Amino acid sequence: MQGTYQQSNLRIELAASEQALRESLLYPAKLQQWLAPLRLSRGLPDVLQPGLTFSSVLGPIAIQHTVDRVESNYLRFLLSQGIDGFHEWQWGEGWVQSRIEGVSLLPLNLGQSISLLRLQQSLAVSNP
Repeated sequence: MQGTYQQSNLRIELAASEQALRESLLYPAKLQQWLAPLRLSRGLPDVLQPGLTFSSVLGPIAIQHTVDRVESNYLRFLLSQGIDGFHEWQWGEGWVQSRIEGVSLLPLNLGQSISLLRLQQSLAVSNP
């Protein structure tokens, strides 16, 4: 894998319940809404489960995600292709935290920051 090793850990507060965050992260239909313009593989199940593998695509860049762990307030993806590493999500009442580590040519911190802001905006619209 070409690129540099990068790691980033961001936590934000947002006006959303733990349940709303869980659904936004574990339900592919909701995940796709706030990750746009990133496109997820078609034919995903209603809820992410350990062992599931899918791709996300942004322009010419594809990232393969394998769901490693799912708990009531925790999600971990193993990443390959565009990023060789992992992405963890933790959440609770009014907060979400994202930790990503891996080797990539992509600016992981920038992408992570944009994703968290999009999630925050999406939840603000759906939970006024």
